[in-house]
Amino acid sequence: MTVTDPAPTSAPVPSLAARARTIGGSPVRDILAVTARPEVINFAGGLPAPELFDQEGIAAAFRDVLAEAPARALQYSTTEGEPALRTALAARTSARGLPADADDVLVTTGSQQALSLLATVLLEPGDTVLVESPCYLAALQAFGFAGARIVAVPGDAEGLDPAALEELVVRERPKLLYTVPTFQNPTGRTLSAERRAAVASVAARRGLWVVEDDPYGELRFEGERVPWIASHEEARDRVVLLGSFSKVMAPGLRLGWLRAPGALRRACAVAKQAADLHTPTVNQLAAARYLADRDLDAHVERVAGVYRERRDAMLAGLGEALPEGSHWTRPEGGMFLWARLPASYDTTALLPRVVRHDVAYVPGAPFYAGEPDRSTLRLCFVTQTPQEIGEGLRRLGEGLGTVPGRSTAGQSHQKCQLG
Repeated sequence: MTVTDPAPTSAPVPSLAARARTIGGSPVRDILAVTARPEVINFAGGLPAPELFDQEGIAAAFRDVLAEAPARALQYSTTEGEPALRTALAARTSARGLPADADDVLVTTGSQQALSLLATVLLEPGDTVLVESPCYLAALQAFGFAGARIVAVPGDAEGLDPAALEELVVRERPKLLYTVPTFQNPTGRTLSAERRAAVASVAARRGLWVVEDDPYGELRFEGERVPWIASHEEARDRVVLLGSFSKVMAPGLRLGWLRAPGALRRACAVAKQAADLHTPTVNQLAAARYLADRDLDAHVERVAGVYRERRDAMLAGLGEALPEGSHWTRPEGGMFLWARLPASYDTTALLPRVVRHDVAYVPGAPFYAGEPDRSTLRLCFVTQTPQEIGEGLRRLGEGLGTVPGRSTAGQSHQKCQLG
């Protein structure tokens, strides 16, 4: 009699970590994948206008770096970043009212990495993080992956309410507050100087880290620049300032940075060593060369001028595109405009119907840490020309079922309610 072994069996592979099972992907990325058809006028993305990139200037910077120092440009670099770039970033920060030197700066692979590093070194699972309502989507993802409990700070058309912030700090004992105070994503609103001072005061008195994210602040169309929260002396030892070249130079460079107190910055450097060792050397050296040889401020001024025309085109057409009773913001800069439709509208449910008209937006619901306002949506106004924006708004009106040619009387009052 022959004895045969039982058929081999395969044990199941270990499961994914809980954080990977519970944190979803980016709805914006999902929408961009669905609306990639060239005929779609896409107001959903947060993409800077590619035709405005200084392609020749950036290419020249790369050519010069690779011609003059190819071995260095293609070699490993220090985790903290190339000294030439850190020095240039510190000088730009100092010129805008916040003293800094190269040792204060850590170069990151986009400012999104800075968020991930801060979440890694500051947060234990279960720690509380305070955010704006609504809030930048990828920040919610970064803090969610760290296992944080995310609580929204109430606010109004002018941004988060400092009194509500202090109440939550006392009650919830959070580890940090995350804010985009200038031309916020998704609303486009800007926190006033008075409220920034109040946030700094709360952080100082109550023991709170503040992560101040500023990817859009240089894209100002009108009004006066508002000083960073980080520039307030009483909170300088607890405010982390994040910056990025993605919106003012090019996102493909993947160059961001953080300015932070020494102990926190050093902890972030250790976390970065574990993540990617360092940001690509050649990109850093090319950016430093660009800053040395070109006038980035003049380039940003040209870009902001074009973006202002596109914002104005969107503002001019919204009254016809959105249903009666809608409200929207009027940002002084940045890339985004936020709208609230009447309460009977669910912008998530409506999106497939709107996309059939070859136009897209981002529903507002994913931007909320708590109960979402499902009648809201985000529109990016910088990627299309004024003519394309006009056509996109016409399609949006068709998709939403707006009656063509209706009167826009009363819209000015409605816009003011959201800023």
